[in-house]
Amino acid sequence: MTSINTNTSAMTALQSLSMINSNLDETQNRISTGFRVGAASDNAAYWSIATTMRSDNKALGAVEDALGLGQAKVDTAYTGMNAAIDVVDEIKAKLVAAREPGVDKTKIQSEITELQGQLTSIATSASFSGENWLSVDSTAPANATKSVVASFNRDSAGAVSVGTIEVDTSKTKLFDAATDAATAGTGILDGMYSAADGSYLADQTAAGFNVSTLDISALTDAAGDVTTLNSYISGVDDALQRMTTAASNLGAAKSRMDIQSEFVSNLRDSIEKGVGTLVDADMTEESTRLKALQTQQQLGVQALSIANSSSQSLLSLFR
Repeated sequence: MTSINTNTSAMTALQSLSMINSNLDETQNRISTGFRVGAASDNAAYWSIATTMRSDNKALGAVEDALGLGQAKVDTAYTGMNAAIDVVDEIKAKLVAAREPGVDKTKIQSEITELQGQLTSIATSASFSGENWLSVDSTAPANATKSVVASFNRDSAGAVSVGTIEVDTSKTKLFDAATDAATAGTGILDGMYSAADGSYLADQTAAGFNVSTLDISALTDAAGDVTTLNSYISGVDDALQRMTTAASNLGAAKSRMDIQSEFVSNLRDSIEKGVGTLVDADMTEESTRLKALQTQQQLGVQALSIANSSSQSLLSLFR
């Protein structure tokens, strides 16, 4: 049946053109934004995953920054420790030289005093961002264990946690300015060593000597003074071994932070690629689709024009 009230062909052509225009708008939006899934309405599941992973990736960026800061702190402490080891080596050499009978111990002490001052300067200046792991104050409630943020984790249930790398500064401190008797002067250089054999004293409140203040200017070649000097040499060597161990611990911590930093960087790249796979638009495919839809749009407009003009042909039947 042919009707002038209802133009079925025009209605069909209009519906087809509306669908083409909708698809064209969608394609143009993908091309302009670069996203296949740019909103929850596009694909709720993919959008939810991508939003969560982008948030986690931003948190991993903060972790990477924290690791960089931690690496800088460890580097500073390690550099200071190495410099202090060199100075303690010099003090040890001076003490061995003083062991020779007839040597002017006063002159050697003047050199040792300068070296001791250098130790204090090194420990005090080995600070980064307000953190000093060589010259500390462990007065309660100070925490000797320093934490460096190293990871951001999300388990299968969606619960998140932050992982850290711990560095025990009680094993790296050279000086401790604590005010309480239990922890005052318990660093490697200001800690007490036995005057009898140079061993590190378990009871730091007991009498003894420390590397940072020992003085040989009053010693002579008498047997008792020679014994004291020998204990000084043993004590300095003990301190040197402790410093070497501390430097090794710092080096191990630095190495772990380097590995973790590289892992976090690679992990961020992997997450970004994964999110891109879910939501990014394939620009080659979209450009091809755009050309096709533009052609369909032109044909749809032509079809609608033909459908609209078909009713005009009915006039010839009434002439």
